[in-house]
Amino acid sequence: MKKSITVFIFTLIFATGFSQVVNPVKWTFDSNQNGSEVELTFKATIDAGWHLYSTKIPEGGPIKTSFYFEDVKNIEFTDELSADKEAIEKFDKSFQMDLSYYEGEVTFTRKARLTGGAGSIAGYVEFMSCNDETCTPPMEQEFSFQFGDPVEGSEETSNNIVRSTETIESESKTSDSEDRGYWSIFFIAFLGGLAALLTPCVFPMIPMTVSFFTKQSKTKAAGIKNGIWYGVSIIIIYLILGTVVTAAFGAESLNNLSTNPWFNLFFALLLFVFAFSFMGAFEIVLPQNWVNAVDRKADKGGLIGIFFMAFALALVSFSCTGPIVGALIVEAARSGGMAPVVGMLGFSSALAIPFALFAAFPGWLNSLPKSGGWLNSVKVVLGFLEFAFAFKFLSIADMVLNLHILEREVYIAIWIATFLGLALYLWGKIRLPHDSKMEYLPVSRFVMGTIVMAFVIYMVPGLWGAPVKLISGFPPPVDYAESPLGVGKSQVQGVAQSSVYVDPGKHIGPHGIPMFDDYHKALAHAKDSGKPLLIDFTGKGCTNCRKMEDNVWIDPEVKKMFLEDFVVVSLYVDLRERLPEEEQYVSETTGRKVRTVGNKWTDFQISRYNRNTQPYYVILDNNENEVVDGYGYDSDPKRFAEWLKKGITNFKK
Repeated sequence: MKKSITVFIFTLIFATGFSQVVNPVKWTFDSNQNGSEVELTFKATIDAGWHLYSTKIPEGGPIKTSFYFEDVKNIEFTDELSADKEAIEKFDKSFQMDLSYYEGEVTFTRKARLTGGAGSIAGYVEFMSCNDETCTPPMEQEFSFQFGDPVEGSEETSNNIVRSTETIESESKTSDSEDRGYWSIFFIAFLGGLAALLTPCVFPMIPMTVSFFTKQSKTKAAGIKNGIWYGVSIIIIYLILGTVVTAAFGAESLNNLSTNPWFNLFFALLLFVFAFSFMGAFEIVLPQNWVNAVDRKADKGGLIGIFFMAFALALVSFSCTGPIVGALIVEAARSGGMAPVVGMLGFSSALAIPFALFAAFPGWLNSLPKSGGWLNSVKVVLGFLEFAFAFKFLSIADMVLNLHILEREVYIAIWIATFLGLALYLWGKIRLPHDSKMEYLPVSRFVMGTIVMAFVIYMVPGLWGAPVKLISGFPPPVDYAESPLGVGKSQVQGVAQSSVYVDPGKHIGPHGIPMFDDYHKALAHAKDSGKPLLIDFTGKGCTNCRKMEDNVWIDPEVKKMFLEDFVVVSLYVDLRERLPEEEQYVSETTGRKVRTVGNKWTDFQISRYNRNTQPYYVILDNNENEVVDGYGYDSDPKRFAEWLKKGITNFKK
């Protein structure tokens, strides 16, 4: 017998006292127990015209739907979360990426198993929702399930109890991150495998492999069969590696670690080690007794011998493939899910196909170029690239910890220096430990060096605030910089740059508008300056907020009033920064637990202004009274300017 409890959040409250607080997504939580097997069901019912973002949103996009299982007792999950229908995919201009979302209804399920006696699961779902004009902030809805002892009631579905706050969704965030879908990861990993083929630890092993199979295969058919099995063995070995990484950390944990500063610092250090190894500082090698043990297994012959031959290839070539595999695992791990497995499939496929083909058709060996110093050059180039990419992880850690050490100008300067070194290396002006002496400069190296030098010149204006879109997504954003207005620009239409930074909590916002990020500091400044306070309820992941900033705030009349007539504060409802334990509380208005800075400003907006959508603008006098009705999304700069003027006029009365 199946039992369920459906929670419709704050229905009565919204209907009676908070009619302007929207609740477009309603959740139903069900569970079904059959013996020791249990199934959890999370059903979202989405109002017409609204959409709920999927569980797979690229980094840098809006807040995705996420399920957190925090208190799990006697329960073991047996699969990953799945949805009952495909998400709608659409290109978002504000984010410059494909985003996926659901409309109408969608049901998520996850299966688990009782590991002993009665079991329980508690947690919450975090989500956002948007329509064409507005978004709601990311919210959390709690759930809990209780399951009986399978011996006592094997056919009975246990009651589940849902403790809930509000379910809401907010929209997209302007960012320059790339789409890291599985196909993208597979393709990048495949290119990494091709690069590994051209390293001095791998390329010379192709003729050795051909020699091994030529001696062992008595007929052409046997040679083809052995070659195919050799390639499959290589793929299996690397797939096992990807599976172990995924299993060790957990698919969800890997994704959650993508913004963890300490995890990103570890990744950065790992890439630095790999980079220096490729450049010739040292070699990363596995214990020799491992290699010898595998070699002895390979000598047995047959399919088992061929498998261990493939294993021996992986071990012997580790000093070259290790850094590439490590970098791929690092990047795939940040994408979460099955990305490490997909990445290893792509890498091993690129590595296995040539070995399998040459093993099956040894006559093709004559078409390969001769080994030489160019193989080491490939290694060094890869080292330069890994050195540059390591700073991406350092940058994430720096921004999350808000250290402002690796700001945009510093990051771009490091990349300029790194790729300048690469250009000089390709031109033969720099030699590293294992390089051969070059009597003349090959045309190929001249062309590649020239391309890299052009890239260096392209990045230079980025030091003065140029967008440098080719590297979009790697450096920190423009506002995370020593000079957010650009080098040499000390004023914003008459507002001295020094005044922007003197006040604690103040920063340069869109179009150079100075603004606060804390309500109380902004209010105090408004009282001191005798100006009205303009509150901008916004979100990092709110597309319509970005549309207002890009199309309305930039209007000369609007911008002038922002700069001269108001003290502006932007309150971000989707900031994930955790509040200290002593500052966390349960909202008297919504009954929801306020855990983060974003939760705090969301509760502030709902309790003060009966609204929970963004963008939303409020103008207050120095006694915190509204001088004009609040204002929502409107793409017409003239109407918004008229609203601002009305606020200024009423403030002066």
